[in-house]
Amino acid sequence: MDLVCPAGSPAAFAAAVENGADAVYVGFRDGTNARNFAGLNFSESQVQVAITHARANGVKVFVALNTYLQAEGWQRWRQAVDRAAALGVDAVIAADIGLLDYAVQRHPQLRLHLSVQGSATNLEALRFYAERFGIRRAVLPRVLSLAQVQRLAGRSPVSLEVFGFGSLCIMAEGRCQLSSYVTGQSPNTCGVCSPASHVRWEDIADGMESRLNNVLIDRFAADEHAGYPTICKGRYRVRGSIAHALEEPVSLNTLSLLPQLARAGIAAIKLEGRQRSPAYVARVTGVWRAALDALARDPEGFHVQDEWQVSLAAVSEGAQTTLGAYDRPWQ
Repeated sequence: MDLVCPAGSPAAFAAAVENGADAVYVGFRDGTNARNFAGLNFSESQVQVAITHARANGVKVFVALNTYLQAEGWQRWRQAVDRAAALGVDAVIAADIGLLDYAVQRHPQLRLHLSVQGSATNLEALRFYAERFGIRRAVLPRVLSLAQVQRLAGRSPVSLEVFGFGSLCIMAEGRCQLSSYVTGQSPNTCGVCSPASHVRWEDIADGMESRLNNVLIDRFAADEHAGYPTICKGRYRVRGSIAHALEEPVSLNTLSLLPQLARAGIAAIKLEGRQRSPAYVARVTGVWRAALDALARDPEGFHVQDEWQVSLAAVSEGAQTTLGAYDRPWQ
């Protein structure tokens, strides 16, 4: 299975390549990608330099154009496809059917991957995207159980990529509207769950508060780790108790499922984290490279090493990990 790694900066890109990525995915510096934070992402010239570095190391480069375009921004998204094609990227990761249609009509040689934002969770959806837009790979949403992934992989008309590690999205990807209620900006169209311009940190007597557009999202004690404020992972008062009403901060970690995913025919493991540091990218890429190499050497004797788990736990959200929807023993 290929290891597909994130990069939100040239330094992170180098870290991914140097630590064993088979492919690295990046975004341009605008709302065409779903990690549209100030200071992140790549200019056209930086993508070109990254491609040169990748080619020298036998690594592929994917460009994520995975937000949903609006009529007034059509020209920007279209130009992003044109730029990606001109740069010679190995694939464009997209979700919007208008953008996919433009890409296949204008650049028929361009390899297209369906983004997780496309939220294709069944055979009929995969067939539609394959027949209509010629996609070569689909990234499955993180809402399917292992059994569902295995059944889908056995019949899919395209190769499949699944998330292996990183921040979880509790929504059906491509369908999130939570942030738009608070900020007026949907992550599916503007590219950020919590726009930095709306984020505020305030010191209080015994710790810190985080707010999004002046809405209190969480309150942290002085010695407590404070995560970036997102609505789905905030703490709220519900029936007199304050708790994570929707989802606790936690990272997906599927190391233990690698043999099953390999046997199912999954083509690639994707790591989340374009908004994370180069140090994070280096650590996570290195662990997953070691795990995939161990699996390739001895599929039957593969086991998850303790040091891998310790290393990943140190960079997990809330210092905890989960199998997420993959683990449904009742199914």
